Amino acid sequence: MQRQTTIAKNKDIKRTWYLVDAKDQPLGRLASEIAILIMGKNKAIYTPNTDCGDYVVVINAKHVALSGNKIHNKKYYNVSGFAGGLRTRTAGEMLEHYPEEMMTRAVWGMIPKGPLGRQMIKKLFVFPEEKHDKEAQKPVKYEVKYGGKR
Repeated sequence: MQRQTTIAKNKDIKRTWYLVDAKDQPLGRLASEIAILIMGKNKAIYTPNTDCGDYVVVINAKHVALSGNKIHNKKYYNVSGFAGGLRTRTAGEMLEHYPEEMMTRAVWGMIPKGPLGRQMIKKLFVFPEEKHDKEAQKPVKYEVKYGGKR
């Protein structure tokens, strides 16, 4: 007798809202945990070709930790497509002016690319400070496993 593989269907998926506090958490480790939640890899019904993930609300993105000298050395690039259209920003500038984009880019690098990944990333909501507008969804506080600064 062979076992039958269970394939997750949209009607079977129960989505939860999680609240993640990014204060003093390492950016990469936090992003990998958020990516696991968004993809649904923490669930028993995980199916790679279906979006079985949960919604994640990240607060205090402005206070995320970067190890070593990354605040000065790590660079973020954007290209407009025109000659001389390369824009370079350091991690320090990103953290000060665009903390939401910095967190979103870190998580986007860890989820699949393509239509399914674009659908998954829409379940991520990042806020620079403690205040957020998702109280109506009653997000459950998620405790990050990796701990804070070392």
